[in-house]
Amino acid sequence: MGGDGPDSEAAEYMKALVWTAVETMSLKETTRPTPRPDEVVIHVEAVGICGSEIEGYLGHNSLRVPPLVMGHEFCGRIEECGEQVATLQPDQKVVVNPLLSCGRCARCRKGLPQHCERRAIIGIHRPGGFAEWVVVPSQAVIPVPDDINSFRVALAEPLACALRATRRAIADYPFANVLIFGAGGIGILSARVARILGASAILMADTNNERLAMALRTGVDYVVNPRDADLLTEVRAAMGDKGVDVVIDSAGFQPTRETALKVLNPGGTLMNIGLGIDETNLPINYLTRNEIQILGSFCYTHHDFAASVDLLVSGRVTESGWTEVRPFDAAGNAFADLVAGRVTSGKILLGLNQGAMA
Repeated sequence: MGGDGPDSEAAEYMKALVWTAVETMSLKETTRPTPRPDEVVIHVEAVGICGSEIEGYLGHNSLRVPPLVMGHEFCGRIEECGEQVATLQPDQKVVVNPLLSCGRCARCRKGLPQHCERRAIIGIHRPGGFAEWVVVPSQAVIPVPDDINSFRVALAEPLACALRATRRAIADYPFANVLIFGAGGIGILSARVARILGASAILMADTNNERLAMALRTGVDYVVNPRDADLLTEVRAAMGDKGVDVVIDSAGFQPTRETALKVLNPGGTLMNIGLGIDETNLPINYLTRNEIQILGSFCYTHHDFAASVDLLVSGRVTESGWTEVRPFDAAGNAFADLVAGRVTSGKILLGLNQGAMA
């Protein structure tokens, strides 16, 4: 009888941020999810807004179809475990790897789960972390220390993207000089990883001076705004005779890709991680004669994700100095601010249960 009271009824519902149409995010009350036997329910504590979600919000991403609860960068505590889940327990603090793969196809067997023939992503193909509670497969869950800051560990997914791209880009260049286009979350995290992996000098280019100032505070050596100064001149002044070995383009537009080839040393590498546009005109004969390598990086492997969690837990990468926290109830305004260019931090993180933060 007591189960029919107001508290029990309220517990069956939750707040969720639902993308309902182009440039429309609605905070709605929805049914609280229940787990299947191999799933867990997570009470979300912190969730990040990804650039790809902005593209979805604008209607530029064909993978995302409204109505949808997005959010693939999140962490929280397990609230409930399905009956087949034996290695996890309620109240355990966890981060979620949103990339789901079958583990059986030829691509998975090659160690490339990000290219799985049956790939699914939490927050795209099933409801994500822009909600008070979310259900995920137990295989996607990684336990983390109880006292780690939830906003920090929510960075595991974008850090894994940056880690994979940067690691591959500088593999052939010990003590590389690196140019990074874009002072957003992926650009900042790529700079952090490049430094950890031994980069000698890092120059960041962006058209937002406030973001560039933030990048300097977080350890980038040099910055340049291509609207205010000639990029090639600034690169020569900063890097000297050694030049630039690696360009990491986290923006992905015609000017960044074209300029990258002009900046790179012969034998250098352009790593594309930004998806700003699709078709791009490039001087193929020039890059052929100069043996410039062009790479692309999408997502990450399970190893990359685990390594990113380790970097965050150890404190070698943190959220300090380049992120900002906003309340979950203001998430709709956060999307609008990002589209309008009113955000000067590298990343917006939403707090759903700030009392639980370390």
